[in-house]
Amino acid sequence: QVQLVESGGGLVQPGGSLRLSCAVSGRTVSTLAIAWFRRAPGKEREFVAALKRNMGSTTAADSVKGRFTVSRDNGKNTAYLQMNGLKPEDTAIYFCAGGSGNPITSSLRYERTYDYWGQGTQVTVSS
Repeated sequence: QVQLVESGGGLVQPGGSLRLSCAVSGRTVSTLAIAWFRRAPGKEREFVAALKRNMGSTTAADSVKGRFTVSRDNGKNTAYLQMNGLKPEDTAIYFCAGGSGNPITSSLRYERTYDYWGQGTQVTVSS
């Protein structure tokens, strides 16, 4: 059984940084396409960033490009979302997702691409 567990959320001031972790069990993280999605209060869940499996490329939403980076550590079987230059509009619950296939880059931003989901971690950006 594959499980994804997020951690690392919290309260941070505007301009600050956080690193979210997604611990994977039941599957090797390098064999999964990994994505981060978020759901802000009163809004639909939206794509943030993704990393293709193995030595795959990354892609990110325009709203976070240049600020957020997705990566993984195969030795720790964990994926990460490094968030820099945080803004109040980044406040949301952040979800980690894993996909078994090898989707094309344009498919990485769609929820239907992913088979496994974590429960989410809250990120609040406020002074």
